[in-house]
Amino acid sequence: MTIRHHLSDDLLVSYAAGSLAEGWSLAVATHLALCPECRKRLTLAEDIGGELLDATEASEDVTSSWEAVRRRLAEPVAAEAPRVASGGRREGGLPEPLRSYLGGDIDTLRWRSLGRGAYQIRIPTADSETQVRLLRIPAGKPVPEHGHGGRELTLVLTGSFADGDDLFARGDIEDADASLTHQPIATPGEDCICLAVTDAPLRFRSWIVRAIQPILGI
Repeated sequence: MTIRHHLSDDLLVSYAAGSLAEGWSLAVATHLALCPECRKRLTLAEDIGGELLDATEASEDVTSSWEAVRRRLAEPVAAEAPRVASGGRREGGLPEPLRSYLGGDIDTLRWRSLGRGAYQIRIPTADSETQVRLLRIPAGKPVPEHGHGGRELTLVLTGSFADGDDLFARGDIEDADASLTHQPIATPGEDCICLAVTDAPLRFRSWIVRAIQPILGI
């Protein structure tokens, strides 16, 4: 498994600081379970944070300190040997902590239809900032074209999807904001299952989808 789309610096630093809402933290932690490179970057972020706390004086320029963190995180990290899946869970199954949130692996889940072969499972969290759901998009099918009222993190767990020239496969995470309007398409051969976290409703182009959006809760 080669992961090409990773966590942003701001998410890693906020996660290391413990300042993310639960929904964002779940997406970050699940990606980290799949991505050795981001686990190393997280360790670096935690180490740098400790150094800055020790070294920063009241008069120090906070902006320059943050830029130093960003430069350090941008440095290449050495590859880590793949880890063997534990507990008898197949390689393509749900990683922790997501598996515990859902109470089981993919083959035990109860999906709710979104229509046209797509399904979702809403995942409750204690924070009021985010909406968290598991999505299953049929192989070869697009999601309705939409924009974003805020941020959306989409982490691929099985299958893959294409978004413009980019391909997102298992472990890849897409970080979208209000500047992006797009229509991702699940690639042929296998349904695409993703963890999606948002902090605002999606903005669908289709009036039909907008009409049923409150019912679907997306």
